[in-house]
Amino acid sequence: MDANDNNANESPLPSSGAVPPPADSADAVSPPADAIADTPPVAGAPAAPPPPPAAPPRGGIAALSPRYQVAGVLALVLVAVTACVHVGMLFLHVAPSNTVTKQHGQAVDDWIYPEFEQNWKLFAPNPMQQNIAVQARAQFRTDSGTNGTTGWYDLSARDGAAIDGNLLPSHTQQNELRRAWDFYVGAHDAQNRPRGLRGQLSEQYIRRIVVMRVEREEAVGPGVTIERVQVRSRTTNVPPPGWSDEKVSSKPVLRQLPWWSVTADDVPLGKAPKTEGDAR
Repeated sequence: MDANDNNANESPLPSSGAVPPPADSADAVSPPADAIADTPPVAGAPAAPPPPPAAPPRGGIAALSPRYQVAGVLALVLVAVTACVHVGMLFLHVAPSNTVTKQHGQAVDDWIYPEFEQNWKLFAPNPMQQNIAVQARAQFRTDSGTNGTTGWYDLSARDGAAIDGNLLPSHTQQNELRRAWDFYVGAHDAQNRPRGLRGQLSEQYIRRIVVMRVEREEAVGPGVTIERVQVRSRTTNVPPPGWSDEKVSSKPVLRQLPWWSVTADDVPLGKAPKTEGDAR
């Protein structure tokens, strides 16, 4: 065999630009970790999926323990049921007479009066067409034993004067006296006889208002005790418009109540009167 044959059987030497064959796995050396981290991604390789977002913190009832969650749900159910019952009672109160109100009218009244009374009727509006003025006077006794009677005070006119020109009149000025008188009229017959417990409550309510208003006006002066009060109303029809053929009386109608004795509960701040008179 000649030298050329020996050279042909030998492996050729790698050139300077050739890549050496990969080494065995046992002899391979791993690159440093920071080198792997800094290695840019290969173009065209799929991107790693982003990590899932963290779950938001629980709020409201879900953040409570199971025991408090049950209590919260029961409280919400109770509030919802109460609200539904209240709305239903208000609807039956203002609705026209029907089978339900005829059978359960007392239950509706017990729920509505006196805190939630509504002065209107659903589907049947009846605006007031009268001017009603509530007036009062008082009998008093001085420390020296002298008796006297004040003149009539137009309490409605005083409320009207306080409202006139006032951009934000108080609820007391607008409704206290008016609603008290409506309450009394609705709870008494034409002979001023009370209809049950509501009639007695209406008397006590309007008596307290009158005593407070008379003392506020300083009608009797210091050192004087109010023993009895009397209330009357003056009702005048509102004239119809010029285009209407309706005819109404322009004569005022007076309704005068008997004298009421003033008790310790009727006097502001619980100040008891020194002497009590008897009702006539």
